[in-house]
Amino acid sequence: MADWIHAIILGLIEGLTEFIPVSSTGMMLLAKQAMGLKDPFWDTFCILIQLGAILAVVVLYFQRLWNIALLIPTVPRARSFVLSLLVAFLPAAVAGLLLHDVIKRVLFESPMLICVTLIVGGVVLLVIDRFAPYPRHKDAMAVPLPTALAIGLFQCLALVPGVSRSGATIVGSMLMGVEKRVAAEFSFLLAIPVMAGAFTVDAWKSRHELNTAHIELVAVGFIVAFVVALFVIRGMLAIVTRRGYAPFGWLRIAIGGVGLALLVAAR
Repeated sequence: MADWIHAIILGLIEGLTEFIPVSSTGMMLLAKQAMGLKDPFWDTFCILIQLGAILAVVVLYFQRLWNIALLIPTVPRARSFVLSLLVAFLPAAVAGLLLHDVIKRVLFESPMLICVTLIVGGVVLLVIDRFAPYPRHKDAMAVPLPTALAIGLFQCLALVPGVSRSGATIVGSMLMGVEKRVAAEFSFLLAIPVMAGAFTVDAWKSRHELNTAHIELVAVGFIVAFVVALFVIRGMLAIVTRRGYAPFGWLRIAIGGVGLALLVAAR
């Protein structure tokens, strides 16, 4: 029964944090450490349930995505959007494949690193939110290819737990002149191929280690993450529209600071 509770807690954290720039992976790994979950399965669990949150994006943006899919054969703008997502996806996909084992063995086991990157990322988010260049791109479906490539390179930073995939892509987008709300939407849409790819790679590499009980736990975390993320996506867009990204920057700094204090106190 305890494992089911752990799965629900981690699913809640994933759903709450996947789309806000505070690092869902970092939050889940810190929670895993706090709950004393030392079985390597839980590292795989933290990656696999991210697909549940991504499914929430597909559901919320389904009509727009479906319309684009129908227009791909005849409308250049639809093809351009798909190509921009592909260009933004490739850098992190290549880096993730090359560094997958190192990331899971080394970086996933460093709570100190996660706390430091949370704080540093929070400071960066506060600075960029205030001093970002004037936005030139105001449509998530019309991000130019060079801009998409730059965003994809920024996304590679998120391979370090605590950096935040959404945080890295949002910062990269804003530096490239993408409007704040559009930066969030492009980050949501880019998450679909990125997280689907991460899920596929980790599920394949861990296929011999997952038993029936593990699959049931992943299903629980998946469903919880999906339901929670449905509400979080809408809430985040409302916050960004009214107040920008500063609240998330301060949240990162607070969580990282508390985490560091606890780690130091535990020594």
